[in-house]
Amino acid sequence: METQARFALKGMTCAACAVANERAVGKLKGVQRVSVNFATERMEVSFDPRAVDIAQIEAAVKKAGYEAVPLDRSSPAAAPAPLEAYGWPRFIIAAVFSSLLLYLAMGSMVGLPVPGFLDHEHHPLAFALTQMALLVPVLAAGKAFYIHGFKSLVHLSPNMDSLIAIGTSSATIYSLISVWNILKGSHEAAMQLYFETAAIIITLIMLGKNLEARSKRRTSEAVRRLMRLRPASAVVLEHPDDSEGSSVPIDAVRVGAFILVKPGERIPVDGKVVRGISTVDESMLTGESMPRDKEEGSALFCGTMNLSGTIVMQAEKVGQDTTLARIIRLVEDAQGSKAPIARLADQVSGIFVPVVIGIALVAGIAWLLGGESISFALMIFVSVLTIACPCALGLATPTAIMVGTGKAAELGILVKSGEALETLHKVDVVLFDKTGTITQGKPELTDVAAAEGYDQDRVLRMAASLELASGHPLAEAIVRAARARGLELDRMETVQTVPGKGIIGNGMAVGNAALAESLGVSLASSDPGVLALAASFAEQGKTPMLVFDGTSLAGVIAVADRIREDARTAIAALRKLGIDVAMVTGDSRRTADAIAQQAGILDVYAEVLPSEKSSIVKRIQASGRRIAMVGDGINDAPALAQADVGIAMAAGTDIAMESADIVLMHDSLADVVAAIYLSRRVIRTIKQNLFWAFGYNVLGIPVAAGLLHLFGGPLLSPVFAAAAMSLSSVSVVSNALRLRTFRRVSLS
Repeated sequence: METQARFALKGMTCAACAVANERAVGKLKGVQRVSVNFATERMEVSFDPRAVDIAQIEAAVKKAGYEAVPLDRSSPAAAPAPLEAYGWPRFIIAAVFSSLLLYLAMGSMVGLPVPGFLDHEHHPLAFALTQMALLVPVLAAGKAFYIHGFKSLVHLSPNMDSLIAIGTSSATIYSLISVWNILKGSHEAAMQLYFETAAIIITLIMLGKNLEARSKRRTSEAVRRLMRLRPASAVVLEHPDDSEGSSVPIDAVRVGAFILVKPGERIPVDGKVVRGISTVDESMLTGESMPRDKEEGSALFCGTMNLSGTIVMQAEKVGQDTTLARIIRLVEDAQGSKAPIARLADQVSGIFVPVVIGIALVAGIAWLLGGESISFALMIFVSVLTIACPCALGLATPTAIMVGTGKAAELGILVKSGEALETLHKVDVVLFDKTGTITQGKPELTDVAAAEGYDQDRVLRMAASLELASGHPLAEAIVRAARARGLELDRMETVQTVPGKGIIGNGMAVGNAALAESLGVSLASSDPGVLALAASFAEQGKTPMLVFDGTSLAGVIAVADRIREDARTAIAALRKLGIDVAMVTGDSRRTADAIAQQAGILDVYAEVLPSEKSSIVKRIQASGRRIAMVGDGINDAPALAQADVGIAMAAGTDIAMESADIVLMHDSLADVVAAIYLSRRVIRTIKQNLFWAFGYNVLGIPVAAGLLHLFGGPLLSPVFAAAAMSLSSVSVVSNALRLRTFRRVSLS
C-alpha cells in the first residue's frame, strides 16, 4: 500500500538543505521514496500509511532544522516566494551600512577624505568602534544566515548558511580581538580589522540570493500564466432559457449547472453549449490561431476565450477535473520532479559542505605552519568557506527542468516528469500507432466512380440513402460526404444489413464482392473499368464498396482514414535526427503498407492484436534500444506505459493520456519532433550548468586556498570570493532561462 504526499519546505537555502531533508525523511520506517526539489522548494514523499504518517514526516523535517507544510494534491500550488529573510528591504539595509563601513575602512588607503576624529592613526579606538557599530545593522539584516547556518551545524547537516556563518563569524571575532588589543594600547591592531569583510560578504550573498529568487520566480512563470486563465467567478442560471443569473465563486459551480458566458469572457469550466452560437479562441489548448465555431452541443473548455456571441453552457467538469486544471497539475508535477541526471549533483551536494569546512581548516592551518600570520590564515579560511557554496550545483538541473517543462506547456506539449524529458533525448526508435495517430482517425469518402449510364452524384446518393440506416463509421463518412455535396437523400423503410458483406434496401445495395454473389450479380459482365478502380483503391489502403442498382453494378465508392497533413514531414524530420520510425496497427497488411508508404515509414507491424502492442515495444527494448511510443487509444495504453517514453495525442482517450509520459495538446505529429528537440536542448543546458557549477568549485577552491599565491600569484579576497559565489548561482539560473527562447523547428 503506497500513498503520496506533497509538501512545501521552508528554511532551505541551498542544495545541501535539500539533501538533508531527503536524508531525514528517508530514514523513517515506511518511507519508500522521497524527492526534494531545491528550485521549487517542494518535497514529494511516497510512503506506507500503515507505518508512517504525515505528522511524523513533518516532525522529521523539523528535527533536521526546517519546516514542512502539507499541500493538497488536488490544488495547484503557486511557485514559492523568495525567503523573506533575504528580501530586498534587508539587502538595502545591509548595502547602505556595508558601503559606509567599506568607505571608512578603505577610504584613507585610496585617498578618499575621512573625518579626522575617525583617522585610524590618530584615533584608532574611534575608528574601530565606529566600524563595529556599522557592522551591527548588517549582521541584523543577515541574521538568517546565522540562525539557519548554526542550526544546521547543530543537526550535523551543514549547508551554505553554515559556511557563511562560520566565515563571517571568524572574521568578526578576529576583529573584536583586535578591538580589545586597541583598548589595551596596541594601536597597530587597527590595521587588523575585518569588519568590512564580514559586512560585504553578507551583502553580496544577500544580493545573490535575491537575484536567484527573482530568476527562480521566472522559471515558474508558465504555471502562473496558466492559473490566470481560470476565471474567479461564473454567472449561474436556474434555467438554460434565462437571460440573467447570479455570479458565484468559481469553486461553487457544480456539474450540471447552466452558465451564461458573454463575449470577451473566459469559459469558466469544461462543458457544452446548450443555447446560442459563438466563436471561441482555444489557442491556449490547441495552439490553433483560428477561433472555433461553437453551436448547440459543441464542447467548451475552461480558460478559453468566448469571442463573438452570448452562449449558455452546461458544466460537465469543474474544479480540479477541468482540462486546464489537469494541465496545471501535470506541469507542476513535471517541474517538481527530478531527472536522473540530478542525482550526481545531489550526491555531491550532500557531502560537499563538510568537505569544504575541512579544506578551509586545513588550508588555514597549513599557511600558519608555513609561517604566515593569523590574519593571513584567517583570510584563506574565510575565502574558501565563502567561494565553495554548492547552490549552483543544486540549481543546475531543476531550473532547466522547470523552464523546459514550462516552455513545453506553452507549446502545447505536456511533459509529466523530468525523467521523461531527459529520457526523450536518448530515444532511438519512435513507434507510431496508425489509426488516430498517423491517420486522422476519422474515415472520409475519398473516391466515387460511376459505371456507364450513371453519374457520380447518383451513385453517391444511392449509397448514402442506404447508409442512413447504418451507424457504422464508414456509413457516416458516406452520408457526410453526400450532404456536403448538397444531395437530397431518401429514407429507406426496409433496410437489411448483411454481416460481413454490406447493406440492402429498396432494390439497391452497397457492399463487397461477396454481396454481389448473394444478389446474383455477375461481376464478370460488369463494367471492367469500375472493377479495376475498386482493385486500385484497395491497393492504396482504401476501403472500396460496390454500389448496385438492382442486379447492375452502378459504381464504386472508396472510404479511407486519411493520414495527417504533417505526418510525412514529421517522420522525415525524425529520420533526419537519426531516429528510426516504425508503425504498428491492427489493420490488414495491405492497408498498413499503403498508409506507411504515404507517410514514409519503412518498418510496419500489421495485423497486431491490442494486447500484442506492448510485446512489440518489449521486443525492441530487448535489443538495447530506447523507444518512444506515440498513440491515442485505449488499446495503446499498455504500450505507452511499457515504452521508455509514452506520448499520447490529446484528442485520444483519457486512459491513453494517463498512461503516457508526454501529452500533445495540439494533436500534431510535428510536436513529437518539437518535444525531442526541446529535450535535447534542455539536457544540453543541464550539462552546461553542471559543467559550470563543478568547474567553478574545482577551480575556485584551490585559488581561494592560496594555490596561486604559493607560486607568486594573487590572493583571492573573501569579498571577491563572495561575489564569485553569488555570480555562479545567478549564471546557472540565467543560462536555464535561455530555454524560454526555444522555438519550434520548421519541418518544411
